[in-house]
Order: sequence, then C-alpha cells, then structure tokens
Amino acid sequence: METAAGWGGRLEQAIERGANHLLSLQTEEGYWLGELEADTTLESDYIYYLHVLGKADPQRIAKLANYVRRRQLPDGGWNIYPSGPAELNATAKAYFALKLAGDAPDALHMTRARETVHRLGGLEHSNSYVRFYLALVGAVGWDLVPAIPPEMMLLPNWFILNIYEMSSWTRGIVIPMAILSTLRPEWRLPEQARVDELFRDPSQKRAAFDWSKQLLSWKNFFLALDRALKLYEKLPWKPLRQRALREAKSWMLAHLERSDGLAAIYPAMMNSIFALMALGHGPDDPLTAREIREFARFEIEEGDTIRLQPCVSPVWDTCIAMVALEEAGLPADHPALVKAADWILSKQVLGPGDWQVMNKDAEPGGWAFEFRNDWYPDVDDTAFVLMALQRVNFPDPARMEKSVRLGIQWLLSMQNKDGGWGAFDRDNNHQLLVNIPFADHNAMIDPSTADVTARVVECLGRFGWPAQHPAVRRAVQFLLRDQCEDGAWFGRWGVNYVYGTGGVLRALETVSLTAQDYCQRGVRWLRAVQKPDGSFGESLRSYHEPETRGQGNSTPSQTAWGLIGLLAAAGAQDPAALKAVSSLLSQQSPDGSFAEGDFTGTGFPGVFYLKYHLYRNTFPLYALARFRNRTHQAAEFRALTFRPEEFRLRSGFQGAE
Repeated sequence: METAAGWGGRLEQAIERGANHLLSLQTEEGYWLGELEADTTLESDYIYYLHVLGKADPQRIAKLANYVRRRQLPDGGWNIYPSGPAELNATAKAYFALKLAGDAPDALHMTRARETVHRLGGLEHSNSYVRFYLALVGAVGWDLVPAIPPEMMLLPNWFILNIYEMSSWTRGIVIPMAILSTLRPEWRLPEQARVDELFRDPSQKRAAFDWSKQLLSWKNFFLALDRALKLYEKLPWKPLRQRALREAKSWMLAHLERSDGLAAIYPAMMNSIFALMALGHGPDDPLTAREIREFARFEIEEGDTIRLQPCVSPVWDTCIAMVALEEAGLPADHPALVKAADWILSKQVLGPGDWQVMNKDAEPGGWAFEFRNDWYPDVDDTAFVLMALQRVNFPDPARMEKSVRLGIQWLLSMQNKDGGWGAFDRDNNHQLLVNIPFADHNAMIDPSTADVTARVVECLGRFGWPAQHPAVRRAVQFLLRDQCEDGAWFGRWGVNYVYGTGGVLRALETVSLTAQDYCQRGVRWLRAVQKPDGSFGESLRSYHEPETRGQGNSTPSQTAWGLIGLLAAAGAQDPAALKAVSSLLSQQSPDGSFAEGDFTGTGFPGVFYLKYHLYRNTFPLYALARFRNRTHQAAEFRALTFRPEEFRLRSGFQGAE
C-alpha cells in the first residue's frame, strides 16, 4: 500500500487542483451553486402542472417527456434513484404525464409501464399525493384522497394535531392542499388522460388505505377519523369552514412573502400556485405570475430535454465550498473567501419565522438553504455557515462578530429536550402524527437526528466549547442513545450510515472525545464496510434494508465522509485512512474534479432522494486537505472563538449556563 511519504507532491497537487477547480465554479456574486438533481417525478408533475395552468407549450412538454422516457427502466418502470428498483408512485406519475404528452396507451413503453404499475400493486396502493393530483383534475374520485380539512388551521398550538406539530415542509405542502381539497376546482383534463387502467383491481377504485391488522392502533384511529371527516365534508353546514379557509389563505399569503416561493421547495410552490388559482388568482394575476416565475427557475433546459430541480442550494453549497477551501490552505483574507463571506452575511435571517412558535423567546440569527426562505432558517445550514465564517479574515470584524454571535445563540436556542437537534423546528417529534393518512411521504415530523446534532457539536467544538458544557454534554448523550449496535450512526440528510458515522466522529473530535469506546466502535464499523480499494459506497437501499448499510457503489463523496471519520477517531496513519486517501487520489480527474453518478443526498428517507452535484468535489477536497493537515500536525485555526460563558439565552433553553 502506498504511504503518505510515498505520495510526495502528488497529494499537494491533488489539493491544489481540487481547490482551483472549486474556485473556478464560484459565481461573480461570491456564492457557489451546484445542480440539485432528483427523480423523474418532478418532470412528470411539471407536465401535469403546465396542463393545469393552460400553458402546455408543445415544445416544452415534448422536452419534458423526452427526459422522462429516457429514464424508463428495462422492466417498464421508473425508479427514485439510480440503480434502484422500479417504484410505484414514480411509475404511475410517469405514465400519466406521458399520456398527457400524447403517448398512446397501447405503445410498447406505455404497456410495459402499465404492467409494472400492476406488478407493484396498482394505483390503489399509490401514496396520497399521487391520488390528490389525480383527483384535482377528475382522473380519480376524491374518496381515494385523505381528508385535509382547513379546520386544522384553527386548532390551538397546545393541541397535538395543530399544524406546527407537523414538519415545516409538511406545512408548506399540506396547507395549500387543504385549500384545494375544500374548493375542489373544476380542472378537467382530456378524457383520454384518465388512468382507470392503472388499477390492478377495478373494485378498489373507491377504496382508500389499508387498515392495520392491529385493531387498536394509531393508524386505525386516524383512518377512522379520515372516514368521519369525509362524512363531515358531505354535510351542508360547516360552521367553521369559511373561517378556516380564510386562515389557510392568510397563512399561505403571508408565507409567500420573504421567500422565493412557498417554503422554496417544489411541491409546496406548485401547490401554492394551484391554490392561488382556486382562490380566483388566475395564472396572469400579478401574485400568481410572480410565483410561476419563481417556480420556472427550477427548469434546466439541455438539448432536447428539460429537467427540474426540487429547490436550489446556494447557502449550503457555499458554506461547504468555503470550509473545503479553508482546509485546503486558502489564506483567510483571500478575495474568494471574503466575497463569499460577504454574500453569506447578507443572507442571515433576522426576521420572524415558523420556528418561533415553539421557541418564542430566542432572537433570530439562522441561515436558510436557498437564496431566500426567511420563514425557514435551518440548523444544519446555520452550523455549517458559522464554521465557514470562522476562518475568514473579514474587513468588517464588528459585522462578522455580531453575525456569528447571533448565529450561535440561535443554534443553542434550537436544542431539543432530548439533547439533539432537528432541522427546522424545536421538539417537533410527536411520532403518532406519522400515522395520519397524508403522512405517507415519510417526513411528517422533524425530530432530533445524529447528523444535524453532530454538525452543531462540531460547530460548537470548533468555537472552543468543551465536552463538559451542559449543551454539548446533552448532545453527546443523545448521540450515544442514537448509535446503532454495530457502532454506526444513521444519516437523515445524507446517504446514509457512512454519512452519519463520519459526521459524528468528526464532531466528537472537536470536543476531544474520540478516544472513547463508542467512537472506536464507529471506527471499527467504518473499517468493516470499507472496500478493498479503500473507497466507501452505500446505496439508498440502506434506508429500507438496514442489512445493506455501508454497501453499494463507491462514490467520492462517501469515500470522503468515511475518511473524515477515520481521520477524526483513528488518525492519519491508520491503514484504513491511508487506503481511503489513495482511493480518492486515484479518482481525481486532471482538472481537479471527481465523477459521481449515484445519489448521496436525502430528502425524505425511502421516498425522495437527491444528488448534490458539488458534493463530489467539495467533500473529497476537504478530506484530502484534512489528511494533509493532520499528517503535518497543523494546528486548528480559530479566527473567532466565543467562550460558552459569554452566552446568556433569554429563552427557556436549559443547556447553556
């Protein structure tokens, strides 16, 4: 095996090439923005969306349909991640979209698609969102769709079923759906667009969801409630309906402001446009037209295809790029870092947001994922941004110090009672809500997760907070409870156990805990799943098949995550770390970039996955530079260090002293 000494200048050249390549991708404004890729459900929904809008330009529809057709699998279906199996909902959506695009039902590819839908259970086993969009245009009956009454807007915040006990993204998706399911606009598509043939059992056209075999269960309770609500819908008098509808509309209109669209994510934005139309704001109305323009920015036209992004990630991409370049040795006053920091500082959210409902007394200070999504700053972005800003020698130190202080204060205020952190809200963890029929996107709540908690611990550790501080100690206790028996940690927002384990070990390194047995168990797991060539790879299958954790095609980003964990808890001279470095060096292209075909990002586990196109370049650069710096025993650089005792929170948070 090649050693660090044997690499000579090869390692330095790889770091230099990687840094130069990353610098070449920075925009004139100072940020980085890589494509965010998802599955064909986006293009399928967009074909449907354009038809509903009455803007189904034949050329655009043809290009969208081309993209969908070319991703059909040999068995006739469509998957939700590369190399994954055919998935029912993606296949049903593709079939319907291609019918709208003009494909004949008896064409070979459509016949194969229909057969795959039947093989996977038929339309009667599709999720609630597929059914909702079909019902909206009369392709199926509303009895197949879960009830989403707007009256939920009137439930008090102390009641467990209120909208703020749902995850932030669920609120953005579901509240416009409540408006639509109440108004039920007459958006009839051509008769040939019906999908009756997708039911495997025609008698199931009026069925909704399968009941649990366990009679007394939360699932059955909510299904019974759903039936009761559907009976309520048929009543001629609903005393609270108009008030509830006004509340839903008011909430939606308020949340369209200070954002690039509702929640700045695809499904919420599309639903909000539909809801505006149902409320009488046609496509050419200035309000609706603005949202349509924002939504259209997700389009990427290339040759004879159009594909869609689910959202954009400039803040996230920028802070990761900055940390990688800083680790690579870019001077703290380098113009690229100063310009990026200036842009990042301008994106700090200093106004109100939904997070304040459960965290009333804390001051704003977080960052969102997108260009503008002020209602929804998130913990993960904020922690990574703070780490990126820490090493920059900014020309306005007072501005930087104030921004960082607010950011750390906000992070601390968002710690959950269990010691961990979720993404967007505090203590958003009522498990019984996952049994609601429209919760089948598998992300109804936003509980503490190991990867987000680790990011905050790493941030605090890099700013000088010790393991003994109550906030850090409670976070570490959460991480210990969340560790798997084999030593790995689950990755909620990245794929999957390699991501979670590498991130936790790096975090615990910053608070000097990696000698502990639980960290060494994590190291042993990483060594056990490392491939003979030194790389790491894990398929998205591990989200629903835990026995496959750590198994899958090798990728540069996952190899980097594995290496980061090994460096943190085993050291730069560990044979497994040396093998991982060798693997990354062998994969780098002459221009400093890396190639990666698989998805290594996660939206909703088991339902929706992502490919961050910059991950393959930023994380390998960081990992290689970190190895170089550990080998040379470079000291940790801290431009800004805030002692824990300097923080006095006004909120009810109990971790800080």
